[in-house]
Amino acid sequence: MAPTQRSLTSRILESAAALTARTWPLAAQLLPERLEFDDTPSIWHAGTPDYQPRPPLRGVISADLAIIGGGFTGVSTAYHVTRRFPQRRIVLLEATSLANGASGRNGGLALNWINGVDTDDPELTRKIYTLTSAGLIAIRTLIERHRLPVDHRFDGTLTLHTSPERAEAAHAEAEYLQELGIPVRFLPPSDLRSQFDACGIYGATLEPGTGQINGAQFVRGLRPVLEECGVAIYEQTPVLRIQIGRIIRLTTPHGEVYAPAVVLATNGYTSKLGLFRDALFPLHSSVFATAPLTPEQQQNLGWRAFAGFADDCDRIAYGSLTCTGHLVFGGGSNQAYVYLFNNGTRLPPESAVARRSQAAIVRTLARYFPSATMLPIAYRWSGVLDITLNRQPLWGRWGEYRNVYYALGYSGHGITLANLAGEFIADLYGGDDSRWRWLPFYQSRYPPIPPEPFRWLGYQAFTRLTGRSPRV
Repeated sequence: MAPTQRSLTSRILESAAALTARTWPLAAQLLPERLEFDDTPSIWHAGTPDYQPRPPLRGVISADLAIIGGGFTGVSTAYHVTRRFPQRRIVLLEATSLANGASGRNGGLALNWINGVDTDDPELTRKIYTLTSAGLIAIRTLIERHRLPVDHRFDGTLTLHTSPERAEAAHAEAEYLQELGIPVRFLPPSDLRSQFDACGIYGATLEPGTGQINGAQFVRGLRPVLEECGVAIYEQTPVLRIQIGRIIRLTTPHGEVYAPAVVLATNGYTSKLGLFRDALFPLHSSVFATAPLTPEQQQNLGWRAFAGFADDCDRIAYGSLTCTGHLVFGGGSNQAYVYLFNNGTRLPPESAVARRSQAAIVRTLARYFPSATMLPIAYRWSGVLDITLNRQPLWGRWGEYRNVYYALGYSGHGITLANLAGEFIADLYGGDDSRWRWLPFYQSRYPPIPPEPFRWLGYQAFTRLTGRSPRV
C-alpha cells in the first residue's frame, strides 16, 4: 500500500534540510549546460492553434514521482503510472510547452522495429515486431478511448529500395518475415508505377498498420486527461539542476520539486542536465511541409493509399502525406542532419546551416517527386533527435538508490518507442520488469561517445569523408 500524500509530504520536507549532505557523490558532476530550444512552429504545432501552456512552477512542492519532459515519453509515463497508481502524486515539468521537442518536430512516421537492433534470431525478430506493432495499436486505442482530436492515418508505409541488390535482399527478407508470421509485403517496380517512376526505385516493402500521426495534437490532447487524473503539469518550467539522493531535488527558475523518484524523458536535451553526456548526442533533423495539395496535385504526384515512405539509403529520406493534404518531407543528405558543437540544441532558422539544410531537402524531394518542387512550402522546422553510437535506445534505472528512471536514445524511431516507454517505466516503477528483460538495450552498457572537440571532429570526418550520415 502506498503512503498517503500527507505522510509522504511530511517525510520529504523533513528530509529536505539534510539533502545536500546526503546526495549521491556523483551529483556534484551533474552540471547543467546552457538550455536552448527551437521555437519555429512545425506543421504539427499548427494543428493546435488554441493551445496555451500551463503556468510555470512557483514555490516548493513534493511528489511521489517527478517527470522531466513533456513529450511522448513523459506524457505516456504520466498516463500509465497514474492509471496504475492513482493515489500517488505525479508532477510533470516541461521546459517550454508540451510537444515542443521531437514529439512535435518529427516527420510524423509511426513505424515498427527498433533502430540499432538487427538480428537473425527468429524469436527475437518476432518479439520486436510484436512489441512495436502493439505499440502502434496502443496509440490508436488511446486516441479512440479518449476521443482525442488527433490527425492520424495508419494505412501502411513503404521502404523504398534504391538498387537491384538491395531490392533483391529486401524481397528475400520479406519472404523470411512472412514465414515468421509477420505481414510485410514486397512490391515489385511494376506495382510502384506512377508513384516513383522518376527516381530509380527497384521495389518497396510495405508494412501494414504503420502510419503517420500529429504528435503535437496527441501529446497536448492528453493534457486534460492527465490533469483529470490528478497529474500536476507545469510548463515553461525548465529543470536547471538535479541533486541525486534518496530524495531527489529538482531546481527550476522559480521553484523546487522534492521526490523519491524521477523520470528522465528529456530526449536530445538530456546532456543539458549533466546526464548521459557520453551516451547521447543531439542531432538536428530538418523537415518541411508544403501547402495542402489538391486532389489533382496528389494524383499528379502519383500518391496512392499509404501514409508515407522512407528510403534505404544511409542518408535516409522520408515523406508522408497528412490527413489535411500537406506533403511532409525531410532527410536525404548530410546537410539535412546537423550536429552542432558542444551538444547545441537549437538550430536558428535564419542561420546559414538551417538554410543549407532546407535547400538540400528540396533537392532530394525532386528525385522522388519532380513536380513537387513547384509546390509552395508552408512550414519549415527542425527537431532534435537523441542519437546513441550504436543506435540502440537506453532504457533502465540508475543511481545509488535506483530511483532515476530513463527512456532515451530512440535514434529516429521515437514515436512508437517513446509511447511504449510509458508502459515500460510504469512496470519498472511498480517493481515488475518481466515484460522487458529480453530487450537487448534494457539496462545495458553503451559504447561511449568521446567528449568535445573529438565528438564534433569525429562527426564531421565521418560524414564528409564517407559521404554518409548516421542512419536515423
